[in-house]
Amino acid sequence: MARYTGPKTKIARKFGEAIYGDDKAFEKRNYPPGQHGANKRRGKKSEYALQLMEKQKAKYTYGILEKQFRNMFKKATAARGITGEVLLQLCESRLDNVVYRLGLSPSRSGARQLVSHRHITVNGDIVNIPSYQLKVGDVIAVREKSKSLEVIQNALSNSSNVYEWMTWNSETKQGTYVSIPERVQIPENINEQFIVELYSK
Repeated sequence: MARYTGPKTKIARKFGEAIYGDDKAFEKRNYPPGQHGANKRRGKKSEYALQLMEKQKAKYTYGILEKQFRNMFKKATAARGITGEVLLQLCESRLDNVVYRLGLSPSRSGARQLVSHRHITVNGDIVNIPSYQLKVGDVIAVREKSKSLEVIQNALSNSSNVYEWMTWNSETKQGTYVSIPERVQIPENINEQFIVELYSK
């Protein structure tokens, strides 16, 4: 499936925050890209522009394409609860995102690759679909043959994130998706209400 493979710092500068994680290049030039990027005197953005930008930020952050994202919004609309919050919960419940949250990769794109290359199991079975939606109680683990992979070892040794909605056992290299995260437990700086307003027009 097609993915954005262009310069990530340029996208981070567009949104004014390091949405792909630590980025030294972004820290040096944290203003919008382009000839007039550093010029602060820019016109005020319209409501539509702000809504569109928020949707784009969410898509780039989670690595989801438009069609897939729109389908997730429809699913969120049909579900019980606050639509915007449910949409982010669906994004967080993706297998590639949980692999990233567990610290098995320093980035979501790296986590997606681990899943695609069959290094991850769910409830004992290999799952190579990054968009696989996890359910509460699912056990996510590193495949036995892949436990010694240097890329995974390095990621785990540098990871310090702890999330209340999942557990991790460093000895067995497996984690459990304990509960659907509440909005306050999702650290992403995304205004989901803007996305709801955009799709509701």
